[in-house]
Amino acid sequence: MQRKHFLIAPLAASLMLVSCGGDKTEGGDDLSGVDTLKTETKAEQITETFFQVPSPGEMLTFIKMVGGKNNKNVSFLNSPDNQKNYTDNKSKALNFGIYSCDLSYCSIFEIGSEALKYFKTVKQLGDQIGVSSAIKPEVLKRLEGNVGNPDSLSVITDDVYFSSFETLEGSKQGPTLSLVVSGGWIESLYIATSLAKYEANSPVVERLADQKYTLDNLIEFLKKYQDDADVASVLVQFTELQAEFNKIGEKEVAAATGDKSKNVLGGGKELAITADQYKAIVEKIKAIRNSYTLTK
Repeated sequence: MQRKHFLIAPLAASLMLVSCGGDKTEGGDDLSGVDTLKTETKAEQITETFFQVPSPGEMLTFIKMVGGKNNKNVSFLNSPDNQKNYTDNKSKALNFGIYSCDLSYCSIFEIGSEALKYFKTVKQLGDQIGVSSAIKPEVLKRLEGNVGNPDSLSVITDDVYFSSFETLEGSKQGPTLSLVVSGGWIESLYIATSLAKYEANSPVVERLADQKYTLDNLIEFLKKYQDDADVASVLVQFTELQAEFNKIGEKEVAAATGDKSKNVLGGGKELAITADQYKAIVEKIKAIRNSYTLTK
């Protein structure tokens, strides 16, 4: 089964296996915010907070489902040629997340030859940020053998990303992990908004509005490592983006819409994003993303 979400535990705590409950539509987001797990010890009860973050491929999978299946455009992806420009830990970690999302994009949209290029770039950066054990050489052979099989490509690239995630979490590299997750998430939004133009009641636009909840969650996760200067700088940018998302209003909806893909708030309300709000959010996403990829 393909994994859809990360559960990010405090890295000082023991790793625990948690099962996500609730109904999920295929490719959908479960943006439930913060899950709390209580565990009993002999001496006391401990409460741990888990931040639920969707994988970067989810937005792209959704776009393919609603009509972007034949898209082969790679012009807006971060060129593998830029990898040589990333020499500090911050740019390496952010762009590892970004390139991993680009790899997922190439797999989902069945661009096998490009997927091989991005895998090699992800492998090179992964070796530099400490996740070489998660990206084994035989994975390249699997990719090469499945260039014409998009379903297998998607599974393989998702496994690469999740394995890297788990390696960073297991080795308690919290700041690096938060940068990787941030890079992957911002790239997924950048790609989505590069593909989708604003249309009232568009399911893609509605899905972008729902990313407000994911961003709230990510910001809480980044705050755990804000003593790290690199994380603190990303937190400032994401907080600015949050301010744009917070301008989105709500609208009343019928009590029973019959559409489980919409994130309906309590009281029969859902987010209602305007063309101007969408434009402002897209511009902020682009500015943040380019500040990571265009590092000199």
